Amino acid sequence: MSGMEISLLMFLVLIGLLVIGVNVGLSLLLVGGVGYIWVSGLEPMLNYMNSAPYFQTATYSLSVIPLFVLMGAFATASGLSTGIFNAAAAWLGHRRGGVAMAAIGACAAFGSICGSSLATAATMAHVSLPEMKRLNYSGRLATGALAAGGTLGILIPPSVVLVIYAILTEQSIGKLFIAAMVPGVLAALGYMIAIAIMVRIDPEAGPAGPKASLAQKLRTLFELLPVIIVFVVMMGGMYGGFFTPTEGAAVGAAATGVIAWVRGGMRMKGLVECLLSTAKLTGMIFLILIGADLFNAFLAITQMPTQAATAIAQSGYAPMTVLALILLMYLALGCVMDSMSMILITIPVLFPIVMKLDFGLTPESTAIWFGILVLITVEVGLITPPFGLNVFVINSLAPEVPMAESFRGVMPFLLSDFIRVLTLIAFPVITLGVLQVLG
Repeated sequence: MSGMEISLLMFLVLIGLLVIGVNVGLSLLLVGGVGYIWVSGLEPMLNYMNSAPYFQTATYSLSVIPLFVLMGAFATASGLSTGIFNAAAAWLGHRRGGVAMAAIGACAAFGSICGSSLATAATMAHVSLPEMKRLNYSGRLATGALAAGGTLGILIPPSVVLVIYAILTEQSIGKLFIAAMVPGVLAALGYMIAIAIMVRIDPEAGPAGPKASLAQKLRTLFELLPVIIVFVVMMGGMYGGFFTPTEGAAVGAAATGVIAWVRGGMRMKGLVECLLSTAKLTGMIFLILIGADLFNAFLAITQMPTQAATAIAQSGYAPMTVLALILLMYLALGCVMDSMSMILITIPVLFPIVMKLDFGLTPESTAIWFGILVLITVEVGLITPPFGLNVFVINSLAPEVPMAESFRGVMPFLLSDFIRVLTLIAFPVITLGVLQVLG
């Protein structure tokens, strides 16, 4: 068999292992190891694994991952989610569907200091589901809005998935964070518009809540100050050149930890829990990184990425056609894989292909634009039937709502995502404009 045939066969085996529920890191190690031995032999594979895992995980740039994970753990323990939701509900809750819109806004704000979709969805569900139940929101709207809103956790910077993409493609983490901001805001606005349309069609789905006074609204804004300060200092410092992304993550984690200690009542037990959860999640991520490195080394030996990039570049297909096919593939993979797995497995193969296509952009702009499109499409996979992870998380917190109803509830938000992706493809300036203005 040729190298291309071997790599495609092993890729299918990998997908099969993931579908039946084998751990992602172990799947990558197993398939990458077997493939490497098949092509080069046992001794070369053992020589590679003798040093590669250390050099893969001991790099300074990867230290940003546990820091952002710790920041998210502190944010969850701080009780900030309640203040964020209360502020959003005070301004929007008196409208039909307003509490669901407030949940979307709160997810966006919480995502700016969390970086995890599942954590954002679960945290905001604990805060907002009781209020929506009290106002007799339909289960479909309540669970659908929270599942969709949770996806903002990996789109609104900081984003662990975007950090992984930056490391794999050797792009600036700070520039990718800046580029993700406008698409993130558009996502939140698009979800709110979807809610507004849903409650116009079915007013009983999202009844209006009580109207807050101006004094109450202004008072709730103080609840947002810690979030705003942390976000502005971290992002402004990174892009302004005051500190690196790793230093920015350290500043954000330290600031969020202080907020959790002072406002959230976190004490030594809570601190230990945050540190342990960070260590466990970081260990899981690094195991996946080691497995992905071995799998990608196997692909490099077969020359599959280079051959695929050359074949597609010479195929005569329009660049936009190739891009559309890649994004459709991500939607399909999103039904069976988590976001980080998709990024780690596919980017080493697809990134060289995209960089050989001419979109009328500079190489750096193409890499950043493609990264944001991939991130959005991966995000959509979190709520795509039949295995949208966010939907399962939210439904577990609202067991009285049938799973089928929850998946029906995310359909309007999927339509919003579809429109947003098409818009960002057609107008790259929406993604790249802020970077161009900032120079």
